[in-house]
Amino acid sequence: ETTFDRAAAFCVAQADTQDTHPPPANMTSKRRNNGRSKHGRGHVKFVRCDHCNCSPPKDKAIKRFLVRNLVEAAAVRDINDASVLEEYAIPKMYRKMYYCVSCAIHARIVRVRSRLGRKIRDPPRRGRPANQQQQRTQQKA
Repeated sequence: ETTFDRAAAFCVAQADTQDTHPPPANMTSKRRNNGRSKHGRGHVKFVRCDHCNCSPPKDKAIKRFLVRNLVEAAAVRDINDASVLEEYAIPKMYRKMYYCVSCAIHARIVRVRSRLGRKIRDPPRRGRPANQQQQRTQQKA
C-alpha cells in the first residue's frame, strides 16, 4: 500500500462523513433588491467612498448631491457691495458624493430602519411641512 493509496482512502472516508444536505429552497432575503440597483446587469463599475476610500459598486453606494456656495457666507455681503452688477449670481459648487453603506450609516446620511420600515419605498419628505411655510410667509408680510 503506497502513500497515494492511503491518501485516496482518507479522501473517500472524509467524503462519506460530510453532511450533504441540499441548499434550502428559498433563502430569506433582507431586501427586495438585495441592497443593489443592478437589475439585469451582470457587473457594475466600482466607485470610491468619499469618507473611507473603500470601493463599493456604483449601484450599491449611497449617492448624495452636494451643492455649496464657492464663497463663504461672511464674504457674500462684501462681494455684493463691491459688485457693479445689480443681481450677481454667486457661483456654486456641485459635487456628487459617494458613500459606502457603513460610512453612510456612521455619518448619519442614512438611518437603520426596522423590518417594516425597510418596505417603505417612498422618498422621504423634503423641506418643511406646509403649515409652517404658510406661517412664515404670513409673518414676513
